[in-house]
Amino acid sequence: MSHPHPELAAPRPLVENGLRVIPLGGLGEVGRNMTVFEYAGRLLVVDCGVLFPEDHHPGVDLILPDFEPIRDRLDAIDALVLTHGHEDHIGAVPYLLRERGDIPLVGSKLTLALLMSKLREHRLKETAQHEVKEGDTIAFGPFQLEFVAVNHSIPDALAVAIRTGAGTVLHTGDFKMDQLPLDGRITDLRAFARLGEEGVDLFMVDSTNAEVPGFTTAEKDITPVLDRVFRQADQRVIVACFASHVHRVQQVMDAAVAHGRKVAYVGRSMVRNMGVARDLGYLKVPPNTLVDAKELADLPPERTVLISTGSQGEPLSALSRIAQRNHNFVHLEEGDTVVLASSLIPGNENAVYRVINGLTRWGATVVHKGNALVHVSGHASAGELLYCYNVVRPSNVMPVHGEIRHMKANADLARSTGVPNVVVAEDGVVVDLVDGKAAVAGKVECGYVFVDGSSVGDITESSLKDRRILGEEGFISVVVVIDSVTGKVAGGPEIHARGFAEDDTIFDSIKQPIIDALDQASRDGVDDTYQLQQTIRRVIGRWVSNAHRRRPMIIPVVVEA
Repeated sequence: MSHPHPELAAPRPLVENGLRVIPLGGLGEVGRNMTVFEYAGRLLVVDCGVLFPEDHHPGVDLILPDFEPIRDRLDAIDALVLTHGHEDHIGAVPYLLRERGDIPLVGSKLTLALLMSKLREHRLKETAQHEVKEGDTIAFGPFQLEFVAVNHSIPDALAVAIRTGAGTVLHTGDFKMDQLPLDGRITDLRAFARLGEEGVDLFMVDSTNAEVPGFTTAEKDITPVLDRVFRQADQRVIVACFASHVHRVQQVMDAAVAHGRKVAYVGRSMVRNMGVARDLGYLKVPPNTLVDAKELADLPPERTVLISTGSQGEPLSALSRIAQRNHNFVHLEEGDTVVLASSLIPGNENAVYRVINGLTRWGATVVHKGNALVHVSGHASAGELLYCYNVVRPSNVMPVHGEIRHMKANADLARSTGVPNVVVAEDGVVVDLVDGKAAVAGKVECGYVFVDGSSVGDITESSLKDRRILGEEGFISVVVVIDSVTGKVAGGPEIHARGFAEDDTIFDSIKQPIIDALDQASRDGVDDTYQLQQTIRRVIGRWVSNAHRRRPMIIPVVVEA
């Protein structure tokens, strides 16, 4: 089994009639999925999603895949295929379309509809769309595509078979094998088997749940649990879930109707996505059920349900604002019931528990995955993955979508079923399929691209490090006036701190050592402002470290007078 190595060289030239796979996101993390396929000088992109920031990304709104490896070849892209409508698969499309606005978009009806509403928000003109469904085949350049129904936590998800002269790739997208799905649309194992009979040269398989034994619990098993929660709730019920989880919203809607409650959406993305799903017939809303969230205050709390965004503890989401009691019109009351109907995305645990603690502090009963079956995963567990390997019998397997531990577990499953060759790659590691054999061919540079407000890519790892220091250690500013004739300290030092110490008088003892150090530097012939600033930084930095065990950001300012 091949493993990626950080010291890999740049990719060797692609051989004639070889297929190149370039993962630009989603391999090594749960999010920002994007894979580029290259054949005969042309490119096909599958998915283009975002990753949501964690605690160590202060001030960052979104994290995008790195387009740099293909930036000078955007004209060679024949199509962008979207497997389903989750943000971690479509969220970065507007940013790619800013670089080339006429890339043909390929996806199912719901996926394209969710994307179009996103493009309108970004004020981008709509590009050519190719709506496809399971069983459809379509060609773009040298890529022959066939789409296969897969079951996931959003309707209309598709796997894609990519046929080229170098062989056939089957990319699952995100999937599971719920045998009794709410919408009756199961993962088409018959198509998987047929493709396997034809010969799948490279099977790219969702790894998210590869460490979980057995089979993923059916969505329908949540229905009685929700029913019990609603039956026991004396006051308002607030359910937080992903803004694209149509099946879960349908279950909440049905439970609300059964218990005589009105429903309102809270959160812009929830309102937008559920409007799209309802218009297209994916969400059935009984008459006289849905009300505007601002009307809820006029209804008795035991007759209301809120469906909210924020199940991952995102700081600006509706649920976080409710937990902090600073939401515009939703005021949490003691006795309310809050249901977090989602999984914990790795890295979000602290944020979610902060929200749970905030809600509990105000007297709410919080029902979550840890204490009730209110969410099931949208991803195939180990038993389902084994089933797929045995059905497809691929020549080569490349685990995708997951952290390295998930992909490694998936690789072990593939090998246990007798797959001849398994390649584990991470973002940027290039894999070539040549003569029916997949192998690592090198590595392209691809990092995180941070979105902060309207700026894209302006934030670097270095500036993030500065933000983390500011947030965790605080900062100290030191202003000193130097006599430009004598080189002596003529004023100051004035010392102020933020996030470090509220009382600036704690710095009185270090002022004289700073003056002494500057006077000594002057006697040594140092008159360069930068070097004097470094002298201040060294003196106060050493003192803070020894006296307070802190490493704040130090901003020395030397003014000549």
